[in-house]
Amino acid sequence: MDLVGVAPLLLVSCIAFLLILIWRRQLSKGNLPPGPPPLPVLGNVLQLDLRNLVRSFWRVRDQYGPVFTIYLGSRPVVVLCGYEAIKEALIDNAEVFGGRGSTMALDEKRRKFGIITTNGERWRQLRRFSLTTLRNFGMGKRSIEERIQEEAQFLVEAVRKTEGCPFDPTFYLSHAVSNVICSVVFGKRFDYDDKEFVTLLVLINKSIQIAFSFWSQLRLAFPSLMKIIPGPHHQRNEYLDELVRFVNRRIQMHRESHDPNCPQDLIDCFLTKMEQERQNPASEFHDDNLVVTVVNLFFAGTETVSTTLRYGLLLLLRYPEIEAKIQQEIDQVVGRNRSPCMEDRSRMPYTDAVVHEIQRFVDLIPLGVPHSVIRDTVFRGYTIPKGTSIFPMLTSALNDPQHFETPRKFNPGHFLDENGAFKKNEAFLPFSTGKRVCLGEGLARMELFLFMATLLQNFSLRTLKSPEEINILPQALSSGNLPRPYQLCMVPR
Repeated sequence: MDLVGVAPLLLVSCIAFLLILIWRRQLSKGNLPPGPPPLPVLGNVLQLDLRNLVRSFWRVRDQYGPVFTIYLGSRPVVVLCGYEAIKEALIDNAEVFGGRGSTMALDEKRRKFGIITTNGERWRQLRRFSLTTLRNFGMGKRSIEERIQEEAQFLVEAVRKTEGCPFDPTFYLSHAVSNVICSVVFGKRFDYDDKEFVTLLVLINKSIQIAFSFWSQLRLAFPSLMKIIPGPHHQRNEYLDELVRFVNRRIQMHRESHDPNCPQDLIDCFLTKMEQERQNPASEFHDDNLVVTVVNLFFAGTETVSTTLRYGLLLLLRYPEIEAKIQQEIDQVVGRNRSPCMEDRSRMPYTDAVVHEIQRFVDLIPLGVPHSVIRDTVFRGYTIPKGTSIFPMLTSALNDPQHFETPRKFNPGHFLDENGAFKKNEAFLPFSTGKRVCLGEGLARMELFLFMATLLQNFSLRTLKSPEEINILPQALSSGNLPRPYQLCMVPR
């Protein structure tokens, strides 16, 4: 064999040897929880079903226990299963487990800005500012309740125009829910026939489906490789770019009319803060953080609640007897002549229980949003190195048989005591918990109750097939649960 033929073989052998050395060094770091043996470079990808990560993680849990390690490519991820493990990490050790892990929520550049994907001082300042501003503009106060009530009436009028004919509720619900956060962030709502806004809602819906697909899991495992491999994961950046352009146009409109003495919404408040800190070179209040923060709030404030409502209506189609009980309670407590309000919730335990059970059963983000540890830490006898990603498997809490009697069944009784009064359940964690608990939890809870109660006050649901034929299992996605497409009729009561 001549030297020309030997050289490529030697090169390949050297590269493989170096990769194995790097891999062994990576494995030697820390004393991570047990898990399936990983392969060099590939990790556990071949042992997992990336089209259904949740099912794969259940199998690993059965073999290795409630805290285990899997490798997505060369990156270790510690998975927490069951309410007790999640509580011990995210609540009892909230500070050290309070980092944000790797996520494909945004592209590589924009992940450095905003609230959802950042860490440290940037995250703290932007989260504190956003919470304060949202509260000042009504989150948790009566004014935001009035906004939701007003939007619920717009939704009712839009549904009335269907005249009891079959329709897909997806974008009616998305538009209504999105208008609530738009009124706080942009200072205005959008008409249901606004073509630009409808297009954005379609893009957000498509983006969510990609985010929950196995393509996104491949991007997490092999970020460099997936940049050059074609596939639908690249479309998500296109959708995000369109959303950013929309936000930038809105910000420019605010700049032209900005009055620092009379802020109308979150963007006005952010622009005022930018002006106040203009001389501070370390300020976190600049254009990049403004754009991405607004995108974060707009995106998160649209899809999660609207998808939960859409799934909830499907569940009520499947169980019409539950719908009938809710409507009976609405008639007794609220009647037909005024809008439901949050004060009614304490006197409507069954409706409140159903709304909670919808969130539990829907299990929208079963793996939770990734966390990370901010320093080397010992957890349950294992050593987890700084920066290691943590998956709090929220589905394992929401379906924990120690806390929910029939976890795989839709059962409002999970949130009712023997006297029919509402009862809380500590394992109810649809918004996660700890320092990274969902920023808009309070707003989402209000929206779910008020929109659902208002719709059922005004309409009865009708299905195009018998209830027994309705499939309430989610679409087959890798890391999220979305309802299967469906149509329904909403008949005025």
